[in-house]
Amino acid sequence: MTRLTRADLDGLPAYVPGRNLADLTRELGIAEAIKLASNEVPYGPLPGVVEAVGDAMLSSHRYPDMGAVELRSALGERYGVAADRIVTGCGSVALTEILVKATCLPGDEIVYAWRSFEAYPIISAGAGATSVRVPNTAAHGHDLGAMADAITDRTRLVLVCNPNNPTGTAVRRAELDRFLADVPSDVLVVLDEAYREMVTDPDVPDGIATYADRPNVLVLRTMSKAWGLAGLRMGFLVAQPEVAAAIRKVLTPFSTSLVAQAAALAALAQEPEVKRRCGLVVAERSRVAEALRKLHVDVPDSQANFVWLPLGDQAAQFGVVCEGRGVIVRPFQGDGVRVTIGTPEENDAFLAAAEVALEQLA
Repeated sequence: MTRLTRADLDGLPAYVPGRNLADLTRELGIAEAIKLASNEVPYGPLPGVVEAVGDAMLSSHRYPDMGAVELRSALGERYGVAADRIVTGCGSVALTEILVKATCLPGDEIVYAWRSFEAYPIISAGAGATSVRVPNTAAHGHDLGAMADAITDRTRLVLVCNPNNPTGTAVRRAELDRFLADVPSDVLVVLDEAYREMVTDPDVPDGIATYADRPNVLVLRTMSKAWGLAGLRMGFLVAQPEVAAAIRKVLTPFSTSLVAQAAALAALAQEPEVKRRCGLVVAERSRVAEALRKLHVDVPDSQANFVWLPLGDQAAQFGVVCEGRGVIVRPFQGDGVRVTIGTPEENDAFLAAAEVALEQLA
């Protein structure tokens, strides 16, 4: 049979979303399972978002503003940058795909930590670029020194996930300063800050405020997490004007939908509520981490809306036991398990399931 797709994609793992909630609920015959496998905030849409989406739908037979002018203006005002430095898109993952398309040719290298965001190798392979994976430290964080050493004359991008998904660890300013000083000026450093709103460590820098004025630094953000727009897919990046302009040339036309733009504008007006909800997540994050440590799990300090259980080869079985008790988590076999912070009741259900799972694995 004639092959119609690239052979090199056969060995590439597909992106794995969280287990379907309805399927597990039906399998177990329970009222409702709990999903803590996808990094969502559990408190529903922000005030005004549903109404803004409903109003926007009245114009859904029209194309959206391709330039997202009003939204970029609002984001620029919120983050203190010129609107021509902002590019919006269908989530920060899609923007990562686009910026790889704008910077890399087949055979160019992309350096990133591993384990880090599971889409990085998929995006790299999709562009024909070469992944250079740098192992995390024993503390489950980026080894920036080793990442700097991994840069060659073929390197076009370095991806720094801060805080890191799935481990929750974060890079502090002093080490990031040293790293950026070592990176050649013709290599673009991407600070992927999807979880920035959850950061409480004052030594973890805000990439936009601290580094976005550097010519070779680009900052990715999303509105899927703290801003509650995961189902509408809205992300943005901040770069130098010439970099942003190049990225727009290969951006999928109209990729920031009409409803996503309307929802994002409504959400940006609710910053006090966003901060309140993030405070609830942070408090539960600390409680869950401490409870897991009492169960003798080496949980690293997290600056995101999830915790990491470095269970290695026991990760998959831990996930199976949790699912059997109605709680969906996200195992990465051979490395660990990521668990999103939910409501207090959801977190209690997870901790009860985790205790059972850990007893069975002992």
